[in-house]
Amino acid sequence: MDVFSLREALVEDYKLFTSSFVQPRDERIGRFLDERLENADQWPEPWLSLNPSFATGGTPRELAAAGLLDPGCERVFRVKDHPEDAGRDPIVFHRHQRDAIEVARTGASYVLTTGTGSGKSLAYIVPIVDRILRERATARPGVKAIVVYPANALANSQVEELRKFLHHGFSPSERPVTFSRYTGQEKPDERRQILADPPDILLTNYVMLDLVLTRPDERSHLMSAARGLHFLVLDELHTYRGRQGADVAMLVRRVRDACESPGVQVVGTSATMASGGTSTDRRRVVADVATRLFGTPVEPEHVIGETLVRATTADASNTEVLAERIQSIVGGQPLADRYDDLAADPLAAWVEETFGLGRDPESGELIRGDPTRVADAAERLSEMT
Repeated sequence: MDVFSLREALVEDYKLFTSSFVQPRDERIGRFLDERLENADQWPEPWLSLNPSFATGGTPRELAAAGLLDPGCERVFRVKDHPEDAGRDPIVFHRHQRDAIEVARTGASYVLTTGTGSGKSLAYIVPIVDRILRERATARPGVKAIVVYPANALANSQVEELRKFLHHGFSPSERPVTFSRYTGQEKPDERRQILADPPDILLTNYVMLDLVLTRPDERSHLMSAARGLHFLVLDELHTYRGRQGADVAMLVRRVRDACESPGVQVVGTSATMASGGTSTDRRRVVADVATRLFGTPVEPEHVIGETLVRATTADASNTEVLAERIQSIVGGQPLADRYDDLAADPLAAWVEETFGLGRDPESGELIRGDPTRVADAAERLSEMT
């Protein structure tokens, strides 16, 4: 997908839409409106950012060898393309996913505050699956984890991801972990089946979970099956604010009581929980909010952020080399078509640093950079070179 062409198409459609309402009779008003359209006052230039590269945290086999995962996770967490594909290549965890696995092993509640596209769901799915596999010989049947989403679309998407890991490559009798969606979208037969045979992992939304607690039949089946619950996950924590946040905070406490599980691990994920200040300041703020929402202590060191690495290798601060590269492109030299050449391209390095990366003012570590506009970035590039 070419995002720039997509934006231009959207703007053109919106321009035709907004300019078709009224045909001004006064020529001055008509000229004024035409000028506003040409100046793009209704659609300011977009702010752009790049998804950064993450430090790696190892494969499931490596984490199993280190005692962090059950060996059975190696067969589950592979790259799989279709239902019969058992997967030849293991997935490679990001460092923040490994950090989450390590914290989960301690039994502490934690929050993952990494950006969009960082694989936040694996930071709780892997620990959940790992614990179920470790205890499969001794644990009683029933719900071990409840994952709460703010919207059904997110739950639906997660069902597809879980199906790839937990169904693909396994026969029905071999499937190591069971899961079900229970959001109110299910047909009556599906709901009856879930109540009769509750899964290991229940995917729901906070409204449906509240209803489960208040409806006698569902409460007697699902909450009884969830007695001794191990994990309660709240996805997209930043959506729970104000009155809704208070409702969800009370819901967490009611679930803990209903499941008779005072030590349940509560896990939260969010890309936008706090901004400004140093990374230490942000962790402290997130830990305080999560502690109040979860009703259980969340330590600042259990607020997990990203560990970033550069994808490019060139020095973008060398203005002479950068200027020469720009002149070569203007002169017709083709852009790099191999990964290693692109990574070593000084202009690619400048793009990564300008649109993707920044530095933490306290530690100097790489962090996500603030979004910027192409025109502003181009002006800075022109001044540099």
